[in-house]
Amino acid sequence: MREEHEEEREVLESIYEGDDNFSVISQSTFQYKYGEAGNNKSFLVEISWGPEYPDQIPTINLDLFYNKHLLPPVKEKITEELQKQAEINVGMSMTFTLFEWLKEAKDELLESQPEEASVPVVSEIITDFGRITVEDSATGKKEKKEQLTKAQKRRMWDRQNAAGERARGYNWVDIIKHLSQTGTPKNDG
Repeated sequence: MREEHEEEREVLESIYEGDDNFSVISQSTFQYKYGEAGNNKSFLVEISWGPEYPDQIPTINLDLFYNKHLLPPVKEKITEELQKQAEINVGMSMTFTLFEWLKEAKDELLESQPEEASVPVVSEIITDFGRITVEDSATGKKEKKEQLTKAQKRRMWDRQNAAGERARGYNWVDIIKHLSQTGTPKNDG
């Protein structure tokens, strides 16, 4: 069986040579990425051969970090359909067949996967330098950044040294002033 594995691995590497979507993870584990990175309908499929492969169907894995955006029913549907294809091809080298079949069927399998991510995006960040608004991907609107005045920039520059670092102790409390405001504890002894 090991000779069959070696042959199929060499064939896969020669077929997918130069294809950035194909990855050899180990001697018996391969991944293929479908769709463009950043697209909500892109996903990664991992196929791992067991010792009895190809007489036994390989392990099909979609529980990868890259696929965190896929809805669970969509993952299940892709996995189930790939399992069916693998069962049809038991006894034959099938990794290439499964990857190519999925290229053809992916649009149909991803019908219930939304185009846009439904995760809310932080729309405003408040820093020491003012407010910065970020594009909200759900609405697609861009908001302007709040601009600092020359005086604000000058004050900020004056508080920093040449390396952009603040002076040591810039946020320390004036200890004498602090103690004078709190008073001293009375000794009733």
